[in-house]
Amino acid sequence: MRTVMVRYKTTEAHAATNETLVHAVYEELRRRAPAGFHYATFKLADGVSFLHFAIVETPSQNPLTTLPEFEQFQRQLKDRCVEPPVVTELAAVDAYAMPALAGGTGS
Repeated sequence: MRTVMVRYKTTEAHAATNETLVHAVYEELRRRAPAGFHYATFKLADGVSFLHFAIVETPSQNPLTTLPEFEQFQRQLKDRCVEPPVVTELAAVDAYAMPALAGGTGS
């Protein structure tokens, strides 16, 4: 299992476009319903910072890499950003009510 967090900050002018592109990715994920994949995106209170969390149960089968909508989202991401994406690998310590992290001691 691979758990990743990506954080970046867009310009104010590009925040709404970024959200629209994010929603398109989720629409396609809901249509395809890939097994073993858990994904969430959050916008911080400043309205321009975004966090993406992905849990891929089988890392070699990350469905994002096959989505045209994700490719479109990534296409000009660096141009939309004032702080570029930073990818951080995460290791679960514990979890509550998080099915994807069932291996945690508190699940």
